[in-house]
Amino acid sequence: MKLDATLIRRYDCHGPRYTSYPTAVQFHPGFDEQSYRRVALLSNAGASRPLSIYVHVPFCAKPCFYCGCNKIITQNPVHAEQYLQRLQREIELQSALFARRRTALQLHFGGGTPTYLTLGQLGALVEHLGRHFAIDRSEQREFSIEIDPRTLQATSLAELAKLGFNRLSLGVQDFDPRVQRAVNRIQSAEQIAECMTQARALGYRSVSFDLIYGLPLQTTESFGETLDTVVRMRPDRIAAYGYAHMPRLFKAQRAIRADQLPDAETRLQLLALTVERLTDAGYVYIGMDHFALPDDDLARAMRDGSLHRNFQGYSTHGDCDLIGLGVSAIGAVGNSYSQNRKDLSGYYAALDQGRLPVDRGIALSMDDVLRREIIQRLMCKGELCMREIENRYAVEFDNYFASELVALNGLAGDGLIARDANAIQVTERGRALLRTIAMVFDAYLPRSASTQFSKVI
Repeated sequence: MKLDATLIRRYDCHGPRYTSYPTAVQFHPGFDEQSYRRVALLSNAGASRPLSIYVHVPFCAKPCFYCGCNKIITQNPVHAEQYLQRLQREIELQSALFARRRTALQLHFGGGTPTYLTLGQLGALVEHLGRHFAIDRSEQREFSIEIDPRTLQATSLAELAKLGFNRLSLGVQDFDPRVQRAVNRIQSAEQIAECMTQARALGYRSVSFDLIYGLPLQTTESFGETLDTVVRMRPDRIAAYGYAHMPRLFKAQRAIRADQLPDAETRLQLLALTVERLTDAGYVYIGMDHFALPDDDLARAMRDGSLHRNFQGYSTHGDCDLIGLGVSAIGAVGNSYSQNRKDLSGYYAALDQGRLPVDRGIALSMDDVLRREIIQRLMCKGELCMREIENRYAVEFDNYFASELVALNGLAGDGLIARDANAIQVTERGRALLRTIAMVFDAYLPRSASTQFSKVI
């Protein structure tokens, strides 16, 4: 697959990634703990949905300069113990809101660095979750954890497998030593390869690599070598993110020299190289920045129409309510989103008072729900049947979205979409610009500052 560089230059603007709609920019403090409790309790009614649980571990021993995650840099193990005490309390408070019959099909540990915790601490945390939620233990379970290979001990992956984890996400970013030094993330290809070998031997169902293009000192030649190494290792999934340099928002990024960042033309070449090299190697281009081997669950979900997009990116099991645990964690229950306190002191204070640490969120209007489904279909299926939307939501599509259909004319003229009287279809040329296409249906975007979002490419 090749990208159309001219089109990408034309549409390379700032825009949301649509891990939710409305996006987190629209979350507000009016949606508080009591709002969340009401929504959670109502979600148990009738044929309630299964659960997905996200656990945020914010600690890292060293900063990676590119990182924009909510994290705490510390080498003091006491901080982890204090955090885990509150996290266990939050698990207890959250579990009281959800019927025990609701099975948790997915469990994801993210960060920060989840493997900052000791194996004993991780084991105690998984056990506590199992006491308070009905965690799926079948072969179909999805237990995933983000791994920093530099934190692993010889038996770490075997012990994680015993806890039930069957999916790994490895932070690779780039194998070039010059780039690694520039972003303070030094790790060898040999470390990653050894982790892959162990994971395969232990029977992990899926191993994913995170890559970043647009980092300081990257060139097409050097990143091409990284891609060649990745292809030889053959991870099941690859997420290749464009680096968003926003030092005003993320303090760690101030250590990156702006004059060493690739220019816009080089970034475009890096993206085009990534898409071409990975698809030539047999990976399925899921969309935006995600790739998967044809037999991976993500590729299967794309083929059968069950692909979903949430705060972890592209995912399976879109039929779940998502419970976010930990500082800054985001949940999606019913027609609502909620986010915990981002500051550790506020997170601790709420739990010490016996309250959930919900800080802000949003209850979706019917217009939000309608537009969310449209954006999900475009981002995940690459197509939208307008008549199905009319039947489902009792709207006349052509009138309700009259201005949006006018805006789509330009995209159709550039070959990003194909349209007829009944459907909108994302073309091969448009798949790299899914965010741009989805933005047409975002009712909040004209009122949101563009600098709050990363560039589309």
